Amino acid sequence: MSTPPNFTNPEEVIKAFNEQASEVFGGFASSQAQEMVKEFSQAWNSVASQAMENPQEWLQMMAQYQQEQLNLWGKLFNVNIEAVPGISKLEPERGDRRFSDKEWNENPIFDYIKQSYLLASKSLNQWSEYAHLDDENKKKLEFYTKYFIDAMSPTNFAVTNPEVMREAVDSKGQSLLNGLRNLLEDMSKGRITMTDESAFELGKNIGASEGAVVYQNRMMQLIQYKPTTEKVSDRPLLIVPPSINKFYILDLQPANSFVKYSVDQGNTVFLISWINPDESMKDICWDDYLEDGIIQATKVIQEITSAKKLNTVSWCVGGTLLTSALAVMHAKKIHTSIASATFFTTMLDFSDVGDLSVFIDEGQVAQREAQLKQSGILPGKDLSLAFSMIRANDLIWSYVVNNYLKGQNPAPFDILYWNSDPTNLPANMYSDYLRNLYLENKLIKSNALEMCGVPIDLTSIKTPSYFLSTIDDHIAPWKSTFTGTELFSGNIEFVLGASGHIAGVINPPAKNKRNYWHGGELGKGADQWLETAKSEKGSWWNHWTAWLKKRGGTEVDAPTALGSDKYKEVEAAPGSYVKKRIV
Repeated sequence: MSTPPNFTNPEEVIKAFNEQASEVFGGFASSQAQEMVKEFSQAWNSVASQAMENPQEWLQMMAQYQQEQLNLWGKLFNVNIEAVPGISKLEPERGDRRFSDKEWNENPIFDYIKQSYLLASKSLNQWSEYAHLDDENKKKLEFYTKYFIDAMSPTNFAVTNPEVMREAVDSKGQSLLNGLRNLLEDMSKGRITMTDESAFELGKNIGASEGAVVYQNRMMQLIQYKPTTEKVSDRPLLIVPPSINKFYILDLQPANSFVKYSVDQGNTVFLISWINPDESMKDICWDDYLEDGIIQATKVIQEITSAKKLNTVSWCVGGTLLTSALAVMHAKKIHTSIASATFFTTMLDFSDVGDLSVFIDEGQVAQREAQLKQSGILPGKDLSLAFSMIRANDLIWSYVVNNYLKGQNPAPFDILYWNSDPTNLPANMYSDYLRNLYLENKLIKSNALEMCGVPIDLTSIKTPSYFLSTIDDHIAPWKSTFTGTELFSGNIEFVLGASGHIAGVINPPAKNKRNYWHGGELGKGADQWLETAKSEKGSWWNHWTAWLKKRGGTEVDAPTALGSDKYKEVEAAPGSYVKKRIV
């Protein structure tokens, strides 16, 4: 932008704003960048139109912003300028670590830069709040405005970040050269490096619980894990992970592996490892994940173990799939094989999907479907970017600063290694999932959907169920997931963990971290449940184990071999399906 816009003309301001936004979003894959710029520009253009209809309100906001900027200049040069009533020094939000370096407070130049940025951020947020839009477009405007604000932080630019400048001087410029090398390497990978990826190897120090693939088909590999106790429950445990992420988030390193923990509690554990689909699997649909995935897995497990019943555990989309499978099995009268179902952060009611809603509307879904007709799959990198944008400061900009501006290499972190290993989504599966659930919310409507040839009704599910949600979940808001407790007909237990979608679930008892709530009053909504619930320090894992043992049947001798005569070991865990990475 060669000359500043005329601040009394909202059209000029919005045009300049959109031009800058195009540069910010333009660093991503072209198709996604175009979609983001389009959504962002449409929202802010509506603000400009409204400002032209009511210019007085716009001028008042701009006048206040300019007066506040004058106040900052006055403080910097000790010039006494009349203060704006009610205006005080701005501070970052609690928990915002971007401005933790002492220079931001002690150096007057950097303090001015910080204050100017916080002031501009506050004004942009006020302008987005001023917009008279419907709820859907208002949410998009606020989301993309926040993303833009985060992207334009002075901490993200070398010359306005004191830590970066100090590092460059101390290293005689080597940090900047290292940063350039890191940037070029990441450009070749098409993604930001979040962890030291050389520190982990699947099957060696991550996803390394001992076991074997005992069955496989076009959709999944079924892994059976080696028992670690002399006695086990006569009811095996089947784990159903999300189909849009890899299973080893549940089997990280031994100290935080949910798989190992479950085996150590005396369970014969089986786990579905979903295929990472390519273009040849574009016709794979929701029903395929049910029939050739979950339902087939239960049949194989019963044949291997001779168990009459088994328990199930699922996470996120895996829980939505498990619910669908249970509804199908109830409709077909084959549900008696499932003794219990556990759901981690699982959405069944999609009326409020939180921040993800900004990426999901009829226009965006239709546009993506048109693209998928050509490619056949939704790339995992696109899904990963969408999730990262929800927590951009933590999952995007902090790594831009660390890797490219400071020239440092990220530390080893198993969860971020997993986060950088996404999976694709078949075109048909994408349409089924987005249209039937997110857009039309049909899953909670009795007989509104047909799956595997039968109409489904969640109220028919009488399986005893354990719902675990997390209070800071941005992917599956806990009050939305709580609705699942009001849909089933069976005995229900609801537990709310601290933290978010990943850290709230992966919280092993040995670390004694965080807390969880349980025992609240069901049937009267999420707020009433929380108000009546009891808080317990530490992990919810032990609470779940006690609940599961009541449904575990009797103890029997642990199996001495994996698989059976019919289902022989195919290969060692974690299998080959999970090792297929997106290049």
